[in-house]
Amino acid sequence: MVLTLKVKNPRVPLTELEQSAFCTTEPLDTKPLIEELKAGVRWQQLPDEYVHLDAAQLKARIGEARRKLGKKAVVLGHHYQREDIIQFADFRGDSFKLSQLAAQQPDAETIIFCGVHFMAETARVLSQPHQRVVLPNLQAGCSMSDMAPTGDVEDCWDDLTNVLGKGEVIPVAYMNCTADLKALCGRNGGIICTSSSADKTVRWAYDRAPRVIFFPDQHLGRNTGLKMGIAPDEMVLWNPFKALGGNTPEQLKKAKLILWKGHCSVHTRFTVAQVQKARERYPGVNIMVHPECVNEVVRVADHVGSTEAIVRTIAAAPKGSVWGVGTEINLVSRIAHENPDKTVFCLDPIVCPCATMYRIHPAYLAWVLDELAAGRVVNEITVGEETAKYARIALQRMLDVG
Repeated sequence: MVLTLKVKNPRVPLTELEQSAFCTTEPLDTKPLIEELKAGVRWQQLPDEYVHLDAAQLKARIGEARRKLGKKAVVLGHHYQREDIIQFADFRGDSFKLSQLAAQQPDAETIIFCGVHFMAETARVLSQPHQRVVLPNLQAGCSMSDMAPTGDVEDCWDDLTNVLGKGEVIPVAYMNCTADLKALCGRNGGIICTSSSADKTVRWAYDRAPRVIFFPDQHLGRNTGLKMGIAPDEMVLWNPFKALGGNTPEQLKKAKLILWKGHCSVHTRFTVAQVQKARERYPGVNIMVHPECVNEVVRVADHVGSTEAIVRTIAAAPKGSVWGVGTEINLVSRIAHENPDKTVFCLDPIVCPCATMYRIHPAYLAWVLDELAAGRVVNEITVGEETAKYARIALQRMLDVG
């Protein structure tokens, strides 16, 4: 067998380079967009009339547009959105839950997804034929998703098929990826997972093949594999900028779990040192982190769970309990506000929101709502029929697993 190996020049997504743009030691307060535009990130251009509006003016404008639209528009707010967006959301939650809820609103002709691009794509895939999906700021991407470009993953899949043979590996994609990659899973016997269903879906995959390629988040994949009893020496990392991901054919054949070299820019900020400091400051503190954190942090945590699990666990915790949380700061602040009988704080002392989520400024929500009220649709997210078909197949397999 002759292998033709592709080697690409290393690159870092701009969304990864921009992650620290909003980091601060001060509280996060929404400012008029003209001031936030000074941050060193890419912004979608807005009409000048929106960039100078303050919070009160934006709130009034959004409220008026929503009254005009009524039930024709539904606003979704991801857990990581700033409070000045969440206040307008009809539903809040994680990306997949929101997409399902939106599809269940038959009167809603337009789904406004206050999240990031891959989430809006998923909503489009799951939505009803008469619905359309709008993303308020088209520059709201996701660094993790951007670390797995379609062409790179397709090259990886071709290489694995050539080295291992057909039927020897199953693709498992984390929800945080493009519709194209969800479709790749659908076409090739694979499945999608959320952070809460990763272990179930990976077990499903092993019932069908001896190996799994997990993308785009290496840390969720590694944490899931270790939880299932897969040894570290049975895992290999796939670096898309190296031939065969930096592995030999023999290493790939011996591997049970192949991990794509991607990560979450927010969750990799959390460290063991932060956990240690929290325990020193609050003896008896409960440490709960997201499974996108590095394994060293997961190992020293008391609880590990998805965003929904973090919300539920702390809400159900005893009064007076103390929680150090390793996830996005906007969610942690909201949990603290909604649980005043407990002490809830973020493990990271630096206030560092998800820089792409944070680009959904209320000015963008006001703009897309005003346009809809005037009969114009802006920033519509579309997914090709063929891509949507196979993405739905992979998502349905996840739902069938339960």
